[in-house]
Amino acid sequence: MAEYIESLQRLAEQFGRLQGIGKKNAMKMAFSVLDMTDEDAAAFAQAIIEAKEKIHLCPICQNLTDRDICPICDDETRDRKTVCIVSDARVVISMEKVREYKGLYHVLHGVISPMNGTTPDKLKIKELLERINEGEIEEAIVATNPTVEGEATAMYISRLLKNFDIKVTRLAYGVPMGSDLEYADEVTLYRALEGRRDL
Repeated sequence: MAEYIESLQRLAEQFGRLQGIGKKNAMKMAFSVLDMTDEDAAAFAQAIIEAKEKIHLCPICQNLTDRDICPICDDETRDRKTVCIVSDARVVISMEKVREYKGLYHVLHGVISPMNGTTPDKLKIKELLERINEGEIEEAIVATNPTVEGEATAMYISRLLKNFDIKVTRLAYGVPMGSDLEYADEVTLYRALEGRRDL
């Protein structure tokens, strides 16, 4: 019956466009919205609009923020000689939960994947090189996922960074090959940070 209700179908289709949401879950989410009060549904819609309007990339690290500069880049107590290079803003959230890493970040917004049309020029690599060229950074920790694409991206970046007088390290993985850092627990991430190795 749901497929005959055009507005419900359109809502489910919009949820289905979200990463990792299949048709069944999209329809469940659409029904969840229908179960909301008018006030809750309006607040839900407003939260989406506000997030899209206010959240942008930090001009320094390319992380998501709703301020001029993200709180991590703005924090004078952070170690400004170390930068952790991650593929996704969600990894920053996971790393911050560990509470052991005190340096800065750089978010690439993806990994090199020719199959998906993601070439190096589509990532925030130019911005990374500009930061390193400023001369304050002494160590770059490459923290891409241990997947084929993540490893290829790590190797590409490490080759570029060989032109600079900085230490380039890679996380030591207690994380299994093929898994995502954002789903790793705090202890695994802490061990990975502690056991990082030169690239």
